[in-house]
This record gives sequence, C-alpha cells and structure tokens, in this order.
Amino acid sequence: MAKTGKLAAFTLGEKNTAMVNLPAQFVTSSAANMKGQQYSDLVDYANNAEKTSDLNNESIVDLITLKEQFKAHGYANRNTAVTETHPIFGENKLNYDNHDISLLRQELNEAQLNGNNIHELAFSIRGDWLVKNHLYDPDTRMIDQNKLKHAEQDVAKILINKGFKLPLGEDANDVVWFGVIHQDTDHLNMHLWFAKKSKETRSEMLKQEGKFKGQPIGVMPLEVIEQAKRQFRKQLMSSQELMWREAILRGVGSLKNDIVALTPDNMLNGHYAKAIKEIYDALPQDMRGRWQVGNTKLTSGQGKMAKANQLTNTLLDDVFKNELKEEFSSFKSLAQEFDAINIEDQGVMHKGQRKWSENKEDELRKRLANQLYKHLEQIEDTSLRDIDKQMSELLNNVNRRDKGDITDKPKIASSPQEKNLLPKQVTNNVNPNSKDLGIQMPMRGGSFNKISRLWRQDIRAETNAERQFLINQKKIEQERAREEYESQISRGM
Repeated sequence: MAKTGKLAAFTLGEKNTAMVNLPAQFVTSSAANMKGQQYSDLVDYANNAEKTSDLNNESIVDLITLKEQFKAHGYANRNTAVTETHPIFGENKLNYDNHDISLLRQELNEAQLNGNNIHELAFSIRGDWLVKNHLYDPDTRMIDQNKLKHAEQDVAKILINKGFKLPLGEDANDVVWFGVIHQDTDHLNMHLWFAKKSKETRSEMLKQEGKFKGQPIGVMPLEVIEQAKRQFRKQLMSSQELMWREAILRGVGSLKNDIVALTPDNMLNGHYAKAIKEIYDALPQDMRGRWQVGNTKLTSGQGKMAKANQLTNTLLDDVFKNELKEEFSSFKSLAQEFDAINIEDQGVMHKGQRKWSENKEDELRKRLANQLYKHLEQIEDTSLRDIDKQMSELLNNVNRRDKGDITDKPKIASSPQEKNLLPKQVTNNVNPNSKDLGIQMPMRGGSFNKISRLWRQDIRAETNAERQFLINQKKIEQERAREEYESQISRGM
C-alpha cells in the first residue's frame, strides 16, 4: 500500500485487488508495558485544529503494524491522513470531541492496566469499488464518511460479540472501541481498535497452556473476520448493486430448484434403467441405510461409496447433457456471473481455490445423488433385480431382429407425419441422442415409479420448508429494522 501524499486521491481501475482487505492484529498489555507504551498513545488529546504534527508523520506508511503505531503518538487522528476536525468515532457518536477523547484515553489505559489485549482491524477499500457504490467522487474527492462509519459500527458488534468463545465484554459497558478513516494512501483505509476494560477472569477467554498461559486469548477465527467483511460490504453497497446480486442468487436458486424438481422424471426413465441398476449394484450393502456421498465430491474416488458416486456422477452428466441441457447450462452460466462478483470483491483467486460456481454445482450433484440413494434404500432388492430380466429380454429381441426373426419390429419414423403414427409406448421410449433408436429400455415395473413418487414428495416437503424459512427470515429482518429505528430515535440520531 503506497502513500499518495494527497488526501482522497485513490487509485482507480484496479481489477485484481480485493475490494476489502481486513488484516487483524493485537498487542498484549505486557508487551506494551515493556516498551513503555500506552494504549491511549494511539489517539492525540491536543488542540483539534492542530492534531498531530505533520512533521512527525511524514514517513508513516498507513498499514503499519500495531506495535509500530504506538511509536507515533496520535497515529489514529494524524493530520496527514484525515479531513475532519474530529475524525475519531465510536459506538454512539460519529465525531468525538475533546471530552470524548479524554474519556476514551482513560478507558484505553484502564484496559491496559487490567492486562487486556488491544485489537486492531484495518479495512483497505479499493477506489473504484467506492465509486461504483456512490461512496466516493474522484472529481471532488468527497467521501461519504458517515455511511462508512455506520458500516464499521455494525462490524464492530460482530467482532466484539462473536470474535471469541464468549462476547469480549461481560456487559454492554465492558468494551472500549474507536475507529477512524484514513485517506492518504492509494486505497481508503478504515481502522478499528478495541479492548476489554475489566480484568479477564473467564477461563474460556484465557490461554490454558503454553508460554502465554493465563493471558487473554488474542487470535480471532478467520470465519468471524470473513463474516465481518461480508457484512461490511453489504452495508456499503448501493441499492442497485445489492438488487443485481440478489437477482443472480435468486436466479441460481430458482434454476437449482427446477433441476431438482425435474430430475426424478428425467433420470428415472427407461433410458437410464441400466445405469440405475449399475449404481444399485455398486452400493455397498453393508452400508445400507447409510448411503450418502459424505464430505467429498462424487468424483473423489475415495471410500466405499466411490464406485456408486462415480457412476451417479456419470448418470447426472448424461441427464444434464440431454434432458436438462437448457436448465443446467443456465444454472452454470448464472453461477459463473457470481464468480466474477467474488473476484471483484476478493481479488484474483489463489491456486487451488475453488470457485463459487464449482461449489454450487458440487452441492447440486451431491443433493441429487443423496436423494437417489435415499430412495433406492426403500426399494426391495428383488424389484431392481427385475432389470436383469428386462435387459435379458431386450438382448434376445435384438439378437432375433439381427437374424431376421422379427417381422413386426417397430418402424422408426422418417418424418413428423410418420412419427405421429408410431405406437405411444415406442415414441415415449425413443432417446433422440441414441445411435440405435429402436432398442431403448422399456419403462417397466413399479420400482422406478415408486422412487420417482417418493422423490417428488420429498421435493415438495423441502420446498415448503424453504418457503416457510424465508417467510420467518423476512419477519426477523423486519423486526430487527424496527428495533434499530427505535434505537436510533432514542439516541437522537
């Protein structure tokens, strides 16, 4: 990250850099004490018009380590990085005045005196993403700082309440935190510092062994940081951007549901009777009742289910290539649009990192495979064994036809008019992708019909459950919005 020597002169047109980077770091009170550093050194309690002397900060690179930040008194609100007279903000105010800063310093020193860590997270936000979401005007160099601060207020709640085994504070007043927006580098940077105030005594929040036994835990799980990044992005996106992304996600979900609903009738037909029989034979009988893909892909080739999984994957390939070609192609195409969004948000993917669309396709295939296995378990072994008889009869018919013994075999229509004259049973079993249209597997027996019926019942149940879940989620969001509105009114915001 390079300093620009100017305020709000962000680089534009970058495509390979993440929209938001969120490195996390912390310093222990013992480490700060050894160097004679105070947590309150991060903020300057001087005349706000002067802030920190520019001469003391000329060589500072913005995203320096937290340990180095203490060397520059007032690093947070240094004059070279901020445009506001009162740039520091916190939970309830967007601009701290001198009195607020005085209280903040006292609370930070209290946290250090009680042996607590101070944590910092830095949001590095790409310039063109700010422009796209109407947060920055490169011509006037104006930034919507209030919206950015509100987003960080929400993120602070996630990190403080969910970043550790227990909420960092033992009550609502047991955490001190503050933030600031820096504008003197090629990306806009937002910083967030926080610490527990009272002495930590909860065993879940203390190291239980090793060199730092008895000291507060400092490392936050990566999944919590990723959750904070997603929430931060969502808070800052324009309504148009949110609607576009939600439309893509809804489209992918709708196509997935279509494929799930259409698969039983298209998979469980005469064309694929032999493939279903091979899958059934490949299923390990000692695992009957536990036939599942498991925590792997269908193509992994591992475990007792490997052969059945691979055969099922091949069957799905055929169904997606033939009967559900249009639906599956649309599903993949739309999912790949979201891959582009993820690259815009998170930067170019690392080697070996799986795309969102690939994960969604794997989920779809696993769901269809697990549903097939579930319903195969409900079919008696002798029912599917009837397929052997069907295949034997089919083979005999083919051999007889080749010898000229069959004189009344069905005629393959050469025109639409002739096709209409074919018996209904024959036309229903013609696979247009087969090289030999006259020897398709007849759809017989109650086994496949039963599987298809049970499968469709499960789909209806899942659809109803998903619909009820979405209704409940909408009610929760509405209630949350109402509570937030009432909270803002009560604070006079």
